[in-house]
Amino acid sequence: MTAPTREWVTFDDPHRKKHIWHVDVTFLTSPWTCIFGRGCQGIHEEPTPELVQGCCSFGAHASSAKDRKLVAKVAQKLSKSDWQFRKRGMKKGVWIKVDKDDWRTRMADDACIFLNRPGFEGGVGCALHVYAERVGIHHSDVKPEVCWQLPLRNIEEYDEDAADGKVHHRLTEFARHGWGEGGDEFAWWCTEAREAFVGANPVYRSQEPELRKMVGDTLYEQIAEYLDGRMSVGPPPVVHPSAVPVQLLAARPRKTA
Repeated sequence: MTAPTREWVTFDDPHRKKHIWHVDVTFLTSPWTCIFGRGCQGIHEEPTPELVQGCCSFGAHASSAKDRKLVAKVAQKLSKSDWQFRKRGMKKGVWIKVDKDDWRTRMADDACIFLNRPGFEGGVGCALHVYAERVGIHHSDVKPEVCWQLPLRNIEEYDEDAADGKVHHRLTEFARHGWGEGGDEFAWWCTEAREAFVGANPVYRSQEPELRKMVGDTLYEQIAEYLDGRMSVGPPPVVHPSAVPVQLLAARPRKTA
């Protein structure tokens, strides 16, 4: 019998009657944490920790017109010390249309235009993140939705053939396959890497602001209460596979002729 690799718990949405949330207990109770600039290998075909690009190498796709408008508005507030490529972004705009109804942040020197590179005096990393820290707000208030949600993901599925017309949400990790076919080419991805599972708190606590925005305050409180109780009796029996250290077996002695 194959052992389970993931544990789930289901909640009804407290505000939308036909919406059901299937919550990934295994990932949300794991100690995953972002290790940008602290061992992150990037998302190129070869490990590139020296570039310090994290998952910002290809730009961010907008989730909606509202998302684009927010980021463009915030970009106007960034100073030269916040944003390395401010002059370029202000001249050409921060979004570029790549397909019908598909917009992506512009690129600058082979990465997202908002990415400050190593050596920039204002600080390496996302300029929007730098700005958020400077003015004392959470980065989810200023970054593209796909960026602040990572590595969380809400996969929404509507069964048109079902008589009840319910909408199912899978609240889980943004795994490699979330990037589509391109994800297969990554040499490294953080939710598969043992070195990223070193956080001091479980994901449902360390990512609390993001989760509240994704599911709402009421549902978040229900999820957190359940997971608090779940963890109070000990670690979940199904541990995230990437959080488990590799156990190497002793080498077998070679046979001699």
